[in-house]
Amino acid sequence: MSDGEDGGTVQVEDTTEKENIEPPMKKLKVEPKKMDLETRLNDILSCNVCLALPCKAIFQCPHGHLMCSSCFTHLLADARLKDEQATCPNCRTEISRNNCSRNLAVEKAVSELPTKCQFCSEQFPRILIGSHEREDCNNRLVDCKFKRLGCQWQGPFHELSKHESECTHPNKTGLELMTALDAIDETNSKNMRMLQTIVGLLSYEKIAINDLQLRPYRTDDFIPQLYYETSRFNALGQQWVVKTKVIGSEKILKRGLLFQLVQKTKGPTNIKFMMIRSPFGDLSVVPTLHHHEFAGDAMESEFYELNFVDSLEANKMLAEKIINLRLMMFQVSN
Repeated sequence: MSDGEDGGTVQVEDTTEKENIEPPMKKLKVEPKKMDLETRLNDILSCNVCLALPCKAIFQCPHGHLMCSSCFTHLLADARLKDEQATCPNCRTEISRNNCSRNLAVEKAVSELPTKCQFCSEQFPRILIGSHEREDCNNRLVDCKFKRLGCQWQGPFHELSKHESECTHPNKTGLELMTALDAIDETNSKNMRMLQTIVGLLSYEKIAINDLQLRPYRTDDFIPQLYYETSRFNALGQQWVVKTKVIGSEKILKRGLLFQLVQKTKGPTNIKFMMIRSPFGDLSVVPTLHHHEFAGDAMESEFYELNFVDSLEANKMLAEKIINLRLMMFQVSN
């Protein structure tokens, strides 16, 4: 049926002007970012250099900017290496041992902040977490009391009594225990020899002790790999760098760290060296002595594994923003 047949007409409205009119601006709804008091305090009390909560002494520049003791000494060492005055990374005011002081109020505040137990994930004040993990936590790792008889069991504390009631080592004969006791004697003898070697090294004429900060980086590979490296430091008349690479990945339970000592300046140097625990960190490292002659094309040592007291230390290390370790170097006389 046509329009003429039903007598109706069709009117078309001109909407050009309406299309050109912009819709009214809508006010964006922004959800306020909610941060609890603990998170805000963590940001306020963190070191201004490494951005981590300090676990040791906390220093402040003349204008009040906070630095952990490790970063503070590292800034002073870097300035000495560059032969310039150390400055605060925030306000650029000059800093030194004389014009920077410890902030005891911040240290006490940090010690009261909560942190998680690595065994049970419960939260405790930082000042109490050490004693809790060593003595009170029911999930802390413990050894069997018959370890001296050769029992290798290690497990959570709440399973200790059950294991000791079922442990077979107390019922073994002396002949059966001899193998385990010989292994224990060999371990003790090895530790004693290591101790005597270290005491002998302390009589060397030239000794250097360096507190290092290993910072994380990523390689430029297609799949970037994590590694750690120090800045240059002076020791025994030469300049050095410590490079590391990580053992394992996110799919592997056992993880670790390999480190390498690199001499950056020319000149033959015969060095014995070892990594130990830093006074500015809490990683427990088993001292292992290494020896390398730096000369010609051998300016880089081999990669050596960093031996931790237990496997949990490796994950603790990787969780830190900066790894603090102490390097002891002994120059061997020709």
